[in-house]
Amino acid sequence: MRLLAIDTALAACAAAVFDTDGARILAIESLAMARGHTEALMPLLARVMDHADIGFSELDRIAVTVGPGSFTGLRVGIAAARGLALVSGKEAVGISTLSAYAAPHIANQDGAPIAAAIDARHDSVYLQVFAVNGQTLAGPHIATISDAVRAVAGTPVRLVGSGAQLVAAAWPPDEPEPLLVDAGDAPGIDWVARLGAAAPKTDIAPTPLYLRAPDARPQDAARLPRR
Repeated sequence: MRLLAIDTALAACAAAVFDTDGARILAIESLAMARGHTEALMPLLARVMDHADIGFSELDRIAVTVGPGSFTGLRVGIAAARGLALVSGKEAVGISTLSAYAAPHIANQDGAPIAAAIDARHDSVYLQVFAVNGQTLAGPHIATISDAVRAVAGTPVRLVGSGAQLVAAAWPPDEPEPLLVDAGDAPGIDWVARLGAAAPKTDIAPTPLYLRAPDARPQDAARLPRR
């Protein structure tokens, strides 16, 4: 299987082409950015496909991060993945950013549960907790930092994700410290690709995993009075 992976969910615009034959990354590129995914994504995809030396028609699947993450970023990546899948007649699958953060540590099987946390702002994180074997112990949800600490403190745990430092900073001094803090601003696109290749076949198009309503609200003062 040849797969194109796309990630615009957080602070990166990234893509990779993965070949399951030999588990090889054929091409990869990641640009750190908090904004500007709309303008950057399509040229980046063109470069990655060119470096992989294959056409979109030669892909078998497209994988894209579906969140949680930036509302705007998610829409950019998912729209691109769905559009490419529609034009090329290929399958598109969605990958959770929390799962992508946890994947390399689950693969290492270091003997500790993994808490993936993404900064959700307003003293909150998006959180998911995984067992050593990758089984979900607590599904993806939004939590205050204090609630997140209470959920995972008490046993050795590995903290990963853009919100890991926030959780670590609030860690109780009398509890076992986290084994590792991996606080990358975005998950590795190579792991998005690997998870995409392993995902079960689906006919359902990727949709955003928001976990909360948008912060933006219409301004009442700007509304026109109804007649």
